[in-house]
Amino acid sequence: MSTYTEISTLPEWEKVLQKSKEQPVLIFKHSTTCPVSAAAYREFTSFKSDVETYLVKVIESRSVSNEIESNLGVQHKSPQIFLISDEKPVWHESHWNITETKIGQAIENYQSK
Repeated sequence: MSTYTEISTLPEWEKVLQKSKEQPVLIFKHSTTCPVSAAAYREFTSFKSDVETYLVKVIESRSVSNEIESNLGVQHKSPQIFLISDEKPVWHESHWNITETKIGQAIENYQSK
C-alpha cells in the first residue's frame, strides 16, 4: 500500500501547494461514503512512486476540498486526483478514470518533459 499524508486543514493544503513549486505532488480527493471513490482509493493506494502523495476526505474536510477547487480552477468532482506542479494541475482525472496505470502514465509523462 502506498503511503500518503492526509490534508485536513487549510494551512496544511497551503504548505502542499507551496511544495508543488519545488516538486510535483499527487492529491487524491476522496468521498468516504461513495463506492466509486472506494474503488478509486484502492487504485490510488496501490500506486507506488517517489512523488509525495496526499489525501483529502471531501466530506470531513469540505473547506480544504473547496479551496483546492478554487486554487486549481478545476470543478470539484469526487473521487478526483491531481498531479500538481508549480501550483497548477498538470494532470487530473475523476471517477472510474482513476487507475493505477493512468496515475503512473501521468507521472511518467510529466517526468519525461
